[in-house]
Amino acid sequence: MLRIIDARTGEPVVAAPVRRGLTRVEVHASGYGPGSLRVLLVADLLFRALELGGTPVWAVLTGEREQAELRAAATALGMHPFEDGRDLGSGAGLGEAQILHVVGEDGPAPDGVRVAVAPARGAVPGGAPGADAVPAVDPAVLRLALLATPRTEPVRLDAAVLGEAHDTLARWRRAVADWARSPSRPVPEELRGRLRAAWEDDLDMPAVLGVLRSVADAGPELPDGARFETYAYADRLLGLELTRDLGAPA
Repeated sequence: MLRIIDARTGEPVVAAPVRRGLTRVEVHASGYGPGSLRVLLVADLLFRALELGGTPVWAVLTGEREQAELRAAATALGMHPFEDGRDLGSGAGLGEAQILHVVGEDGPAPDGVRVAVAPARGAVPGGAPGADAVPAVDPAVLRLALLATPRTEPVRLDAAVLGEAHDTLARWRRAVADWARSPSRPVPEELRGRLRAAWEDDLDMPAVLGVLRSVADAGPELPDGARFETYAYADRLLGLELTRDLGAPA
């Protein structure tokens, strides 16, 4: 059961209190930059985690500036499309059982459960006022760089951070392609439980990535087919295209 820390109270709340009840994820982001992209990414992770738990989700984006640029960036980063929520009134909706507001440090303070996102600074694809330009970067590298830091801690997307994310992603994609050549095996229940416990604990993405590192480093008692399926399962949440290199020459 996914629990999120409500920034208003500092207490955990159940993200989907009604089984199969609709949850609205309302994203408050304006202006194209790394901070807004991080807010969008956290909302996308919420969407994915809720859907994996069987909860229907309605994701909307509200804001006044550079909404088209933000939507294009969300698509490039492999995020679920966000509907236009700028015209939503405080009481508008589809009978949601829960509304989760995803907000940045300097964002609005709406009523309801608030999912706080710390600032991100540095490089973004294409550049933006006040940000460093990165004309050519795999969007999944940027995604992994943001996932590697807890969402409540600031992150600086500099060359070292992006380089580490690039190397990790390349290594994992090669490993997944190699493991796929072995007979498939189910995801071990112990690993499935560790992954879900991590992401259901306030979307603890560094802990999820830590489970994947332990899978890669495990001994021969863990079949390669099970490693492959574990990475593919986790990637339903992470959205890193870890199976992209399947079929590529060894």
